[in-house]
Amino acid sequence: MKRLRLLTRRGTLLRRLASRLRGADGAQIIEFAVTLPLLMVFVVAIGDFGSAVTLKQKLNNAVREGARFGANEPTADLYSTLSAGSAPASVNAIARLVGTYLQAAKLNDCGLATGSWTVSAPTAPLAWQYTGSSCPLTLTIDRGFPVPAGSSNNLPKWMISTQVTVSYPYQWQFNRVIGLIAPNANYAGPSLLKSDATIPNLM
Repeated sequence: MKRLRLLTRRGTLLRRLASRLRGADGAQIIEFAVTLPLLMVFVVAIGDFGSAVTLKQKLNNAVREGARFGANEPTADLYSTLSAGSAPASVNAIARLVGTYLQAAKLNDCGLATGSWTVSAPTAPLAWQYTGSSCPLTLTIDRGFPVPAGSSNNLPKWMISTQVTVSYPYQWQFNRVIGLIAPNANYAGPSLLKSDATIPNLM
């Protein structure tokens, strides 16, 4: 008897739902159910790209500060460690400054501020590459970067500059919602955002 009553109630609820879906309210519910996933994808995509642009701006500021600081650093110690596996103290100071700036911008500095890094041998005569210890951040500091400065007597002139380049990992959030409209899709994996700044050496 109880089972019959339960089945009767379920049948009544289903009939009421079906009658509502036949009307205008039902059409609106269906339209909302269809458009909600697409709307969520657009909202997340806009927020995701906005976060990427904000991160890019912070990286631009960090490398600009590093290049400005490096351009005012002396170059006397650069040639003493060309054949060694470590970077000169003046170059390490630039890396720490960039790491400190990233921390101040509430970003993961990947160990740069504390000197927790791996330094590669010079890829150019006066360029060192730093790899973060806790994430795949890559920082390249070139204290002998040549910049064209016109010509004199048909001979090119060059300004020796400091160039600071950072490659920073960014995890897109887009993949979390793209499956709502395209199941098994995988469009936006981790990316490396790059930024660089170059300032002529003053010393």
